[in-house]
Amino acid sequence: MKLIAGVDIGNSTTEVCIGKKEPEGRIRFLSSAMVQTTGTKGTVENVHGIKTALKKAMSKLQMDPSELSYIGLNEAAPVIGDTAMETLTETIITDSSMIGHNPSTPAGMGQAVGTIITLGESSPLDPRTDYIVAASSEYPYEAVAQVVNQLAEEYSIVGIILQADEAVLVENRLKKKIPIIDEVAGIHKLPQGVLAAIEVAPPGETVQMLSNPYGIATLLKLTAAETKMITPIAKSLMGKRSAVVLKTPGGNVKEQLLPAGTLYFKGEQSLEISVDEGAQRIMETLKHAGEIQEIRGQENTNIGIMFSNIRKGMEGEEEIRISDLLAVDTLAPVKITGALAGETCLEKAVGIAAMVKTKQLPMERIADQLRQELKVPVQVAGVEALVASLGSLTTPGVTVPLAILDMGGGSTDAALITEEGNITITHQAGAGELVSLLIQTELGLKDRKVAEQLKKYPLAKVESLFHMRMENGQIRFVEESIDPKFFGRVVMLTKEGMIRLEEDIPMEKIVKIRREAKQKVFLTNALRALEKVAPEGKIKNISNVVLVGGSALDFEIPQLLMEELANYGIVCGRGNIRSVEGPRNAVATGLVILLNQKLEKDSGVW
Repeated sequence: MKLIAGVDIGNSTTEVCIGKKEPEGRIRFLSSAMVQTTGTKGTVENVHGIKTALKKAMSKLQMDPSELSYIGLNEAAPVIGDTAMETLTETIITDSSMIGHNPSTPAGMGQAVGTIITLGESSPLDPRTDYIVAASSEYPYEAVAQVVNQLAEEYSIVGIILQADEAVLVENRLKKKIPIIDEVAGIHKLPQGVLAAIEVAPPGETVQMLSNPYGIATLLKLTAAETKMITPIAKSLMGKRSAVVLKTPGGNVKEQLLPAGTLYFKGEQSLEISVDEGAQRIMETLKHAGEIQEIRGQENTNIGIMFSNIRKGMEGEEEIRISDLLAVDTLAPVKITGALAGETCLEKAVGIAAMVKTKQLPMERIADQLRQELKVPVQVAGVEALVASLGSLTTPGVTVPLAILDMGGGSTDAALITEEGNITITHQAGAGELVSLLIQTELGLKDRKVAEQLKKYPLAKVESLFHMRMENGQIRFVEESIDPKFFGRVVMLTKEGMIRLEEDIPMEKIVKIRREAKQKVFLTNALRALEKVAPEGKIKNISNVVLVGGSALDFEIPQLLMEELANYGIVCGRGNIRSVEGPRNAVATGLVILLNQKLEKDSGVW
């Protein structure tokens, strides 16, 4: 029995297709499998994932991978994504001059300005001075309320800062209602006797005074120079429910410039562009440079460090060079060094996906390793876009001329097949992983896995134990009560059930950032890729587009592209490889077809 395996190594997943050669030379497809890619795409670490996928696919036939006649690998470069900050001011605060805070459960509302007094520390008080009481978690809420009530009989107590999550419990026991900030973990760092401003916004609103540098200046009576220095604090508190800003006489704010750097394009023209110019200008310059040979970043800058890290990730390869990139504008939270509550402020950044090429095709090294371990002939059979187009032709209802968009984790590939059988291909940096990076960056998530989930699944807000509000505004009722752990939380709706989002981020904000990230990456790259393969470089000259690859399974991206391409009069839809795989497995299927054709041509009947 002559069996061929096509192996598609992607940035995120490794897919396998097994085909059997029939006596008349045609291929009958038998099985397929998919696993997570092990290691960086294009490195020998991929071998472990390939063997796992082959074993999984062959086990469906009750056979072993060693019984294969040939294995075909895709030929493609890895794509690595990162963010390069535009030139920004890193704010370093010394002597605890300012802090900001955003607890989720404050009490009361309004603003208050007063001198901090710490519960448990004795110091003379002045009846003419306004005070804000700071209490650590060692004091229970009953004791805090009792002391504040007693002090309020003789002195002006205008606000409270708590370490414990007990603002509402304290407020319920106060004779006079005042704004209360809680959950201040570093309360022991608050210096005694300094001026502080606190603000609690009304329900459904955000702080107004402390998110405005002039508001802070008004409350704390700052000079123009001091107002300029506290601007990062005001930015960090935008959109917050509650906040506290503290001023100490000895405090100081220093600024340190972190340059973004310059990109150097070596192509038909040698051009350069500062990252400060933004994504649109970067992509325009890339286009004007023509066919790219190499892209470099200025040393000792953000972009230079990013490219250096990419090369480290491909350690062991010779003559690593960047052959393409996709740049998109984004916002990244930058931590304010020295602030007490871990404040961050959003700074402009450029998200970049870079395509890596090496002197020796990395897939050849992988092929050598597989030959040694499986004792099976292995060939690097074809470029990804080319074999994806062959696999796409197994979709029912398609015909040539046909354009395919293969949207994976790292790259967006396009191919155009003419009626004469000629194929034009292009390989563009940037796809699903860059979308995940943008979501993670703009939402300030620590875990990339959470960003991946937010990209893939629609959201809902559980508003009672029997209903939830979907992200499109619809109300969904359920027959069985929802687990109480989901109550009041944003959840991701998967086939296996609900996943609770642990971060306290509004559903509307997540949806907005998710959709914008997909538009920035996939719309930009789809149009860029189709323009390169289209007759005369005009997208309107394409009549049909088939969407394949893992990102074609996304619940938003195909519709996004279908709506955009409809403006060009193009018929566009998801592929259904071999009538059973949906948009997945196009490359692996195409590899089986192409390798069979090559073997027939090279050796006649094999």
